[in-house]
Amino acid sequence: MNNKISAGILGLGSYMPEKILTNFDLEKMVDTSDEWIRTRTGISERRIADPNDATSDMATRAALKALDDAGVSAADIDMIMVATITPDMIFPATACIVQDNIGAKNAAAFDLEAACSGFIYGLSIAKQFIETGTYRYVLVIAADVLSRITDWQDRNTCVLFGDGAGAAVVGPVEEGYGILSTYLGSDGSGGKYLHIKAGGSRMPASHETVDKRLHYMYMDGGEVFKFAVKIMDTASMEAIERAGLKPDDIDWFVPHQANIRIIESARKRLGISPERVCLTIHKYGNMSAATIPVTLDEAAHEDKFKKGDNIVLVGFGGGLTWASCVLKWSK
Repeated sequence: MNNKISAGILGLGSYMPEKILTNFDLEKMVDTSDEWIRTRTGISERRIADPNDATSDMATRAALKALDDAGVSAADIDMIMVATITPDMIFPATACIVQDNIGAKNAAAFDLEAACSGFIYGLSIAKQFIETGTYRYVLVIAADVLSRITDWQDRNTCVLFGDGAGAAVVGPVEEGYGILSTYLGSDGSGGKYLHIKAGGSRMPASHETVDKRLHYMYMDGGEVFKFAVKIMDTASMEAIERAGLKPDDIDWFVPHQANIRIIESARKRLGISPERVCLTIHKYGNMSAATIPVTLDEAAHEDKFKKGDNIVLVGFGGGLTWASCVLKWSK
């Protein structure tokens, strides 16, 4: 008897703040222009969280939608992971706060920090727990309030980021469907290119660190761009090969929404037609790990995917990290 369990996405949900910050708004804040931002990044606007909302609030709303979409109750969830770089606090984990918010009293809970690659890292972990039969339902959430760690005086970075949350309920699916392959990687030598210097154990918060604006994101845009262009293609191909497929077998491409030029470069190298690329960068910007589940959720609810479609997810982020996977759509 074949007892192999396949793990896949049973339900998706997302939450986007109501407040919209356009490029024209940014023109009034820093020395930039709508044309400059759009041509270099593909971003026209982004969402900014309500001042009273924390990461757990957005994560909770996305999680509830994903549970509803999957038809799974919170009490049935065995594990909750929240991929975030903006936790509510150092501890407890934001996942524990979400667990309490949604009433998932039977779930283990922890946070995952792989920056923009975090959602796919979470899918990879969920896959192992489900395929071994250890757990049945795992809730993977990616949520960030990047507006709280963005230096709104830095014209090179403040135009890029927005706030949002996406969630997926992962569980058993029909054999041969679901998560066919994953590929995770990192290069710690590149950590210096994208980081927040202060606020941790090496450089605790002080008047000096606050005065020097060291609690905001720093990014060497040129180095990150070079890394991203290379790794998006390499990581996608690795996941495709691990799934026993070829680029021609891929029906949809859902990349991390960081920069339209990076996405276009990867798309062309993989030979994927433009209409098969799922995009939200123009209206949401870079939401770190949340970009992939939010984009996946919107595409799914626009009925873009049909059962059996092969979908590539790929992301990269601070660390430096990268992650990719191939899904065979099971819904």
